[in-house]
Order: sequence, then structure tokens, then C-alpha cells
Amino acid sequence: MSQIQVKKQSKDHSPTLKTIMMVEKVLERDKDLLTIAQIKRKLPKKIMHKTLLQVLDYLQNSGKILIGTKGVLWVYTPTEELERLLKQGLTV
Repeated sequence: MSQIQVKKQSKDHSPTLKTIMMVEKVLERDKDLLTIAQIKRKLPKKIMHKTLLQVLDYLQNSGKILIGTKGVLWVYTPTEELERLLKQGLTV
């Protein structure tokens, strides 16, 4: 590998667990449909656009968010909350 290729690879940013949790917290707190620009503004720290896209891709693959043409929506429901809702629900 040449030095140019090594330097190019080292510029790729992978999200840390702290970054993923920070984005999750923003999306979970504000359960409305958010654009990527709105998510960036609500984050307590700035992150690179590519890193944010990687985090959003991970969250979509794990079933926590839906990404549509108009924005990002938090859809994950914790197990205990889901069980509580099922107990209160109507049996048909």
C-alpha cells in the first residue's frame, strides 16, 4: 500500500458507542419526524455528516428508527413498555 492509500483510509470516521448513544438520546427524546439537519442541530456535540449517516444506518438496521424521504422517525419500544401496553390492551 502506498502512503496515499494509508492516509485516505485513516480519514474514515467510525462512530463510537458514545456517539451512537448521543444520537439515540436525541431521537428518543424528540419522537417527531426529524430531518438530518434538525438532528445535527439538536446534538450536544458536532459530529461529521458521514459519521451521522453511519449511525442512522446502524439504528435503521437494528430496528430502532425508520428513515424516509421526509426524515427520520424513532420507532423502538422497550420490552417492558411493550408488555405494559399489551396488558392494558383489549383482547379480541
